[in-house]
Amino acid sequence: MTIEITPIYSFVHLNFPSILFMKKQFLFFSASLLFCSITYAQTEKHLKNIHQLTYGGDNAEAYFSYDDKFLSFQSNNKKWGLNCDQIFNMNISDATMDSTYKATRISTGLGRTTCAYYLKDGKHILYASTHKGGKECPPNPEPRPDHKYLWPVYASFDIYVADLNGNITQQLTDSPGYDAEATISPDGKIIVFTSMRSGDLELWTMNVDGTSLKQVTSGLGYDGGAFFSPDGKKLVFRASRPTTPEDIKEYKDLLAQNLVMPVKMEIYTCNVDGSDVKQVTHLGKANWAPYFTPDGKKIMFSSNYDATKGFNFNLFTINPDGTGIEKITNVSTFNAFPMFSRDGKKLVFSSNRNTHGNPGIDLFIADWVE
Repeated sequence: MTIEITPIYSFVHLNFPSILFMKKQFLFFSASLLFCSITYAQTEKHLKNIHQLTYGGDNAEAYFSYDDKFLSFQSNNKKWGLNCDQIFNMNISDATMDSTYKATRISTGLGRTTCAYYLKDGKHILYASTHKGGKECPPNPEPRPDHKYLWPVYASFDIYVADLNGNITQQLTDSPGYDAEATISPDGKIIVFTSMRSGDLELWTMNVDGTSLKQVTSGLGYDGGAFFSPDGKKLVFRASRPTTPEDIKEYKDLLAQNLVMPVKMEIYTCNVDGSDVKQVTHLGKANWAPYFTPDGKKIMFSSNYDATKGFNFNLFTINPDGTGIEKITNVSTFNAFPMFSRDGKKLVFSSNRNTHGNPGIDLFIADWVE
């Protein structure tokens, strides 16, 4: 079936990288598309008992606590008095049962935040924030005449740890330039994050207390959104790799303005020490938000590689050697930020499947069926 969709831009950066704050440019559909969504839902064979967890605004990067009972996430829901992304702690059971449920804000309410992740003690959440650089929301990039999407990588982003009452207990980074997109190893001991401290957007690791900094990647281009494999031995991440003189110049010119253009990214893996780097996807367009399946044998990611018109991201799985790609979602035009529960039974992700053509992204949780 051919579906005509008209793009109307305003792309929210909920952290694509950071998946980054993400300002999105959404598509508005006709009533016929809503009907098609119902039909397509029957093809999402790996997802059962899908429940919506948020209602309103842009909600993204939801990550499970180590006991699978809570989610950390970012939201700009204006009904909650927000002007830009802030970090929240959600009780999954309560949110599943109550559409009016409001999660607890963990961040300061100042600046812009992104990329929250639980520490293994279950009592703290780390996240990146610009609040020391200013109380107001930092500005979004001006739209380009060619409509290509830009991500801001604000130099004022640093990584903080807060308790569940929102009290900042530690600042983990304090170097000039972007530090964000932090996630923690399965054993709770190592943090991987994206940093500009070497002059390019590279992956770094550090101990959970901020000590023992080590650079992981070194290829020219943006490396981000990294997650550990279930055994903690490997990383999966998204990366751009400009190669032509024109692309290299554009990348460097934008980076000098604290900007990146995430329209060409592929999925990579490497060992935690940076060795054995492998490119997993060769799909073109934007491939991002990767996460290992619970058994570590596949990688789930978001991509628009098969979209024929406009803005259309779905979830896919692929083998680490680049074979066996399978489409997981078929509903709506934005599906991203997948994370599996620690027990492997649940998948949480962001989607605009129930916005009925209005701007917004909500969180959904589903039973994962192999």
